[in-house]
Amino acid sequence: MRNHSRYVVWLLALVLAVGFVLLGADWDFAYVIPKRLQRLAAMVAAGVCIGWSSVVFQTIAGNRILTPAIMGYEAVYLLFQALLILLLGTHSLVLLGRDANAGLSILLMLGYSWAMHRWLFRGDQHNVYLLLLLGLVLSMVLGTFSQFIQLKISPGEFSILQGFNYASFNKAQPLQLLYCGVLVAAVGLVLWRTLAVLDVLALGRDQASSLGVDYRPSVRLQLALIAVLVAVSTSLVGPTAFMGVFVANITYALAGSSQHRITLPMSCAVAICIFILAQFLVEQVFNYSTTVTILINLVCGAYFLALMVRSRGTA
Repeated sequence: MRNHSRYVVWLLALVLAVGFVLLGADWDFAYVIPKRLQRLAAMVAAGVCIGWSSVVFQTIAGNRILTPAIMGYEAVYLLFQALLILLLGTHSLVLLGRDANAGLSILLMLGYSWAMHRWLFRGDQHNVYLLLLLGLVLSMVLGTFSQFIQLKISPGEFSILQGFNYASFNKAQPLQLLYCGVLVAAVGLVLWRTLAVLDVLALGRDQASSLGVDYRPSVRLQLALIAVLVAVSTSLVGPTAFMGVFVANITYALAGSSQHRITLPMSCAVAICIFILAQFLVEQVFNYSTTVTILINLVCGAYFLALMVRSRGTA
């Protein structure tokens, strides 16, 4: 059954996608269906980013309860948006435009990642755990700065800033989807060419080195690719917090294998299914009285706590 589970998950994703686009649309190809297709494209791009980045990050870290969110990329994104509103006010989106805002956000997150890697991997140092610890500390520090800025802005500006704290598929614009799709495709091509290396890296640093993998450059490359994926996902739909843990662990359970040629595609399908289901519930069941972020964090956060308790009980 597990040999066919990856096809079942992709079939489910396809069925959910068709249902999301057509259900209640009354075949309105002038407005409703194009808008839904645009949201669906954002879900697919973000799902691929979250699925790939979460699985690869856990491979590098050697831990299945960590996600790239611990590195502070989302905190950088939220701080940047807070600074824009503080400096430019409510006109920040109008002055920059969504496409320019997303582009600058991606460049800033990539610059943040490059600076951390450059500092921590200089010389003979290549401690991944120190990198994770630094990312966690910086997340807290940057989050504190964002909260401080929130106290300095007006209620109207605060409401705009709050919109950046929640995942939304209405943020993505066609041009933004285009260049994000190109970035994701380029990263996917590189990842696919390094699947064998990822399988070896999953064995650990010592085993990987003994098998002939140049550990340090390989880890730096994978972390750089993760940074690109997280930056694209965050700029496209916003922060997603615990979703990576949920997606990765559900993928492992369904795949029954640790081979990345199986887990990476399946993680994409799982993430896309979650996004479509969450958006469908928001639109059709809750009538926009809640948000995608709340639903995802409720389910994925509960799963994360259950995973922590189970891991502690078996330790």
